[in-house]
Amino acid sequence: MEAVKEHKKTAVKPKEEVVIAIKGLKKSFGKKHVLTDINMEVHRGENVVVLGKSGQGKSVTIQCIVGLLTPDAGSIKVFGDEVTEMNDKQLKELRMKIGFLFQSGALFDSMTVRENLEFPLTRILKMTDQHEIDERVNEVLEGVGLLDAVDKMPSDLSGGMRKRIGLARTLIIKPEIMLYDEPTTGLDPITSREISELILDMQKKYKTTSIIITHDLECARITADRVLIMNDGKYIAEGTFEGLQKSNNEVAKAYFKDTK
Repeated sequence: MEAVKEHKKTAVKPKEEVVIAIKGLKKSFGKKHVLTDINMEVHRGENVVVLGKSGQGKSVTIQCIVGLLTPDAGSIKVFGDEVTEMNDKQLKELRMKIGFLFQSGALFDSMTVRENLEFPLTRILKMTDQHEIDERVNEVLEGVGLLDAVDKMPSDLSGGMRKRIGLARTLIIKPEIMLYDEPTTGLDPITSREISELILDMQKKYKTTSIIITHDLECARITADRVLIMNDGKYIAEGTFEGLQKSNNEVAKAYFKDTK
């Protein structure tokens, strides 16, 4: 894999804690080889963006990280523990430390924004103190700029607002790791930029470690400390956004040809 060493932001030093470590990850579905040799390290507090075309297996990787899919080969360590060896109880405990934001935002349409946000607090964290619950709800809504939407229904919100509420609901349990799967898909350019900037703001505020799956170059430019480019089931180049713009790798050049 070609590594580009130029840095836009403060470089993540090797001595910093490795939160996610993947080695030799492989996954096939029947005769279709989706992941052929995935290797990745993500350090604490880092935003890693994975760029790749549709069908490359970008989302399969993060499903393996949380144990939703079992790889055919390879090692996945999260906080130093091997995910492939975890039992159901251990996987449940791990997932409580990980937040997901999928393309849809995944809100419950029959619940108000407040009820959507209270759901993980009462069902996952088993919180019962209403004052503490209200404080958490208000904190995350203020963080995403939608405190005045607390009693609205998802159907009353725009696509960008639903995405913000989805992010708030994910952050409300204070995860250590965030996994974003195409967070700006289906949004107009202005809203996409707002969501990308919000992801960056939330990283700084909550000190999260994040993997951001996207094909949106503007999202990658705004959010990434480091970018990995996926092709044919493996990462073929990595570096900062600016560094990869100058890459000689032909696949990387195809992604960045219109960004210089």
